[in-house]
Amino acid sequence: MTKSEAGNFMSVQFAALSENESFARVVVAAFVSRLDPTMEELNDLKTVVSEAVTNCIIHGYDSDPEGIVSISASIEHETVHLTIEDKGRGIEDLELAQQPLYTSKPELERSGMGFTIMENFMDEFEVTSEPGRGTSISMKKTIVSKKALYN
Repeated sequence: MTKSEAGNFMSVQFAALSENESFARVVVAAFVSRLDPTMEELNDLKTVVSEAVTNCIIHGYDSDPEGIVSISASIEHETVHLTIEDKGRGIEDLELAQQPLYTSKPELERSGMGFTIMENFMDEFEVTSEPGRGTSISMKKTIVSKKALYN
């Protein structure tokens, strides 16, 4: 996204290490904070970031710390646009991967609910993936101003 397409934007990249999941949550939460989100909205955003980043690390890179996870976000009016992506292995069967309770890593006791959670917590959700080239998750959420709630 270019500067002219968004009111405000940011991007960050980091190593595909599980300890960076909390970093990603904080970065997105700090960026969105100027919209004064409710606790529920903020928790929704932090949850989807955790789910997407964890998917990149565990599934995209097979927990290889050499991988890089990228997050870009923009704010247009009250809408947050969020993209989280990896350049890892990609998803062979995207339709199957988006089925609730499906996991390609049952040995890790994964719940298989990541995509379902992201889809339910956001206003818009889209996954694109190409085997051998990586996966991109794009999401949107409109933040309801707390001021509007109390007037």
